Amino acid sequence: MRSADAATIVRVLIIVLVAYLIIGRMSPFIIIALIAIAMAMDAADGFMAVNEISGGRVGLATYVRSLGGDARSRKIVRSFKEKISKRYKYGARIDVAGDRAVEYILWLVYTYVNVIPLFVLIIVIIRHSFVDAVMASKGTSSRLKTKFARAVYSSNIGRGGINVVKFLAFSYLSLVYIAGYPAWIGYVLVFILVAYILLRGSAELYEAHESER
Repeated sequence: MRSADAATIVRVLIIVLVAYLIIGRMSPFIIIALIAIAMAMDAADGFMAVNEISGGRVGLATYVRSLGGDARSRKIVRSFKEKISKRYKYGARIDVAGDRAVEYILWLVYTYVNVIPLFVLIIVIIRHSFVDAVMASKGTSSRLKTKFARAVYSSNIGRGGINVVKFLAFSYLSLVYIAGYPAWIGYVLVFILVAYILLRGSAELYEAHESER
């Protein structure tokens, strides 16, 4: 098993543990720390995959520079990502499946404990189901070509922004349920997160539509 795939499995198991800790009203700060670890592993699995297929030739510094926009580093990393996509065609879909599992578990547990309304979970499921189906027929989101789709979805700002909002929203909801923090702040964060998810979904659908023209 590739280290990147192992990291995906581990982060899903961490979120399963988080779900039980939330339901049991355990320390919210431990919960937040575990959510942070799971999301950090999500960010790290890309490096693991590139480092592994390059035989260790792509170090962490080069990978970080590529994320920062360094042209030479991006070219190096992109060349190995292309090799990954050819050799491990399931790899990108495993990563997406891990993302969805993590997100669904957190949405589900906060719905279960009545912190967020059911319709939010329904919106997210419908969005992911249809957009993932469309993108699976076109390839992965890492190969988006239109400027709008790249800016909203696959750019460093787009990817970083959604992860920050997810972390803030899911972490704060644990404080609402366990520590009695003001719920309205959680609702604002959930609204922003759902709006962001829908915007990114529209970027993917736009990409699919443009590719058919």
